[in-house]
Amino acid sequence: MKSLLKFITCGSVDDGKSTLIGHMLYEAKLLFADQEKALELDSRLGSRGGKIDYSLLLDGLLAEREQGITIDVAYRYFTTDHRSFIVADTPGHEEYTRNMAVGASFADLAIILVDATKGIITQTKRHTRICALMGIKHLVLAVNKMDLVGFDPNKFDAIGQEFAKLTAEFRFESIQVIPVSATEGDNITKNSPNSPWYKGKALLPYLEDVDVHQNDNAKEFMMPVQRVCRPDHTFRGFQGQIEAGRIAVGDELTTLPSRETAKVKRILVTDQDREYAYAGQPVTIQLDREVDVSRGCVFTKDSKIQEADSFSATILWMDDSVLTPGKNYLVKVGTKVLPGTVTAIKHKIDINTGNTVPTDQLVKNELAKCEFSVSDDIVFDSFEQNKSIGGFILIDRVTNMTSACGVIDAALQSSDKGTQSLAEVTRDVRAEQKGQNPLTIWFGGSASATATLAKEVEKRLVARGYHTMLLENGAGESPQRLAEVAKLMNDAGLVALVVADAAYAGARELIGEAFIEIGADARKSSVEEDANDIVKRVVKYLINNKDMDYSI
Repeated sequence: MKSLLKFITCGSVDDGKSTLIGHMLYEAKLLFADQEKALELDSRLGSRGGKIDYSLLLDGLLAEREQGITIDVAYRYFTTDHRSFIVADTPGHEEYTRNMAVGASFADLAIILVDATKGIITQTKRHTRICALMGIKHLVLAVNKMDLVGFDPNKFDAIGQEFAKLTAEFRFESIQVIPVSATEGDNITKNSPNSPWYKGKALLPYLEDVDVHQNDNAKEFMMPVQRVCRPDHTFRGFQGQIEAGRIAVGDELTTLPSRETAKVKRILVTDQDREYAYAGQPVTIQLDREVDVSRGCVFTKDSKIQEADSFSATILWMDDSVLTPGKNYLVKVGTKVLPGTVTAIKHKIDINTGNTVPTDQLVKNELAKCEFSVSDDIVFDSFEQNKSIGGFILIDRVTNMTSACGVIDAALQSSDKGTQSLAEVTRDVRAEQKGQNPLTIWFGGSASATATLAKEVEKRLVARGYHTMLLENGAGESPQRLAEVAKLMNDAGLVALVVADAAYAGARELIGEAFIEIGADARKSSVEEDANDIVKRVVKYLINNKDMDYSI
């Protein structure tokens, strides 16, 4: 049986990714007659003056053809005499980096294109790092548009050397640098006479021969449970795809996280009984006794697989919103989905240098090291050993969109509760968990409008996502007692809004710098206008914790 190679093309805008794959399919005679005819007809209205525009084979969206760029991931399936292929043509524009990451997540090999007239640029570096993050071990650097630099070998060598420096920090298993011209066809399916100095294989022959498959059957057996199948009371089977190793009838399995053991009674591939099954096969496994297993559990024979409810990870942030500590998401690892919280952003990674940069927030397309806490134990392994339970995604709980993808680096806390070593929980830790700076807002004066104003301010703060507590002077509560309770609320990481009948001179001294007093003489407009004005100033403090006028 022919082996399958899954690969992606990536690089910056207009580096020629779609043109390269389109030309390869056309020149290798891998198109149907109607596809070839449609391409020739569409090219008459293209941007090449009537010449065949090979990118049209992959850029199927109207917006892509109008702009001359790739927006979505385009998948193509083709087979040569030597191998079968699935290629994902991914977008080059920075705006669509998340689409590129989606394509990289499935691939064994990446073709990274660079424009010979521009060399290595920021997007090249970003895509290389994403490929490494997604576990791709094999790269082809296609130096495109060599015809525009006269097939200059010195230019080609300089780009290859710069790329070697860029990839030195990663553990890629193979890197092949090939000079090509996507529009003219040089070194795509056969070696070009325009580059006699290049002694390596052309692109397609290289893809046909490169060995990218590790022996997954040699690893310990591991299968995340996708579904529990119970058609009637006589049968209970567990369905999923075997991600690593081999399983046979009679083998003993451990179920995680319950750590119960049972023996394999029956294996079905589709509806056929099998004595054994191996990595890559979707199966139904029936056990010899009842165990506590549901979707998200993992079958294994490997004792090295870990469990934890908090972990550190490297992520690619893909959301338009800003990521800050304390935000809640759904965390999906393998087939398990749990509520989780971003507890800390340790640092981001500079795309150009690879250096770490301290930060407390992330914007779209940034790479960073973060820490997470989830509601229950997750089962995970190193990403290199098992991609399926070594990587994860963050899902926005409101929009259900994927906000980030990443790989788990290490457990922060063992699931063995007897061996945990917990850090001290301080005011700063509680505040970081809530993603805000604690603060007391003191509303003085005895008028009923004071309480109304405080409630309006709280409504607006809560609407912005802040955690608050309103304290009113009920049952003759003294201002001093209110100040003491407000300080406790601040220690819990909350924003305390205090409505007091009388002033208390010691409130600021007791509570500290996180104190804002709203004087009665400050309220000169309507309640709504006053509340809006106060909230603007308060939010400035909550965001910056500085440059704040503490008396309003």
